[in-house]
Amino acid sequence: MEIGVTFPQTEIGSDPAVIRDYAQTAESLGFQHLLAYDHVIGADTSTRPDWGGRYTIEAAFHEPFVLFAYLGALTTTLEFVTGILILPQRQTVLVAKQAAALDVLTGGRLKLGIGIGWNEVEFESLNEDFHNRGRRVEEQFQVLRRLWTEPVVDFEGKWHHIDRAGINPMPVQQPIPLIMGGTNEKVLERAARIADGWFPILFRPEDIAAFPKRVAKLKDSVRAAGRNPDEFEIRVQTNYHNKTPDDWAKDIETYRNAGVDYLCINTMGGGLSGREHIDAITKYMQSVGQVAR
Repeated sequence: MEIGVTFPQTEIGSDPAVIRDYAQTAESLGFQHLLAYDHVIGADTSTRPDWGGRYTIEAAFHEPFVLFAYLGALTTTLEFVTGILILPQRQTVLVAKQAAALDVLTGGRLKLGIGIGWNEVEFESLNEDFHNRGRRVEEQFQVLRRLWTEPVVDFEGKWHHIDRAGINPMPVQQPIPLIMGGTNEKVLERAARIADGWFPILFRPEDIAAFPKRVAKLKDSVRAAGRNPDEFEIRVQTNYHNKTPDDWAKDIETYRNAGVDYLCINTMGGGLSGREHIDAITKYMQSVGQVAR
């Protein structure tokens, strides 16, 4: 099981030197991947008294492709993972081009965690349809994979039309892995059919307790879809805060025994800011590095 870090999007700030040092420290400590959340625009809640979403105009987000391009030039082995990229609110062909360019410039160090999103304000602002996002994402997967593996693509779908065209350069990975995020049954069914892995949110104790059975069921579904479950990866996050080093070690063993392939350490939500996140991931690896390896 590989261990990575969740980039503290909303808390690290905007100093490029701090962002650089965070990624380089993670790499030097032996973390194998860096995951970043994705939100393009935040809602002004002063005009939305019933707003129930977590992120607003107060939450800072660095755009993942730009962030990874910057950090890719400053690291050599660290893998970059979106967790998750809200694909249906973006133009598919442009995502294919951006991801391919990033994969080339980082030497094949990109994986795309994909989700359908929950924030209608973002879809409206980006001129995309919020209500058919689940159906569209399946066609988006087809378009992405064809553009990443075929020099010339001729595609006629319900939402996409490509008339004998292609991207150049193509990515190092052909295709770039697509990991499906989410936890409802429709997401699991879709992931088993078309994704390269599953990336759930598991911060509640009841979700963690049910996790091993859900993994086993999902891999059965992957097999039933005629695919190899051994090639289907499982990624999860675990919280850093409110835990002791013994708790961190137990988390590692729990997820390793459950068949998790990639575990990501999240330091957000514990009152840290800026370089304190660098101190936190340093403390974590110094405490449980041997267990993690």
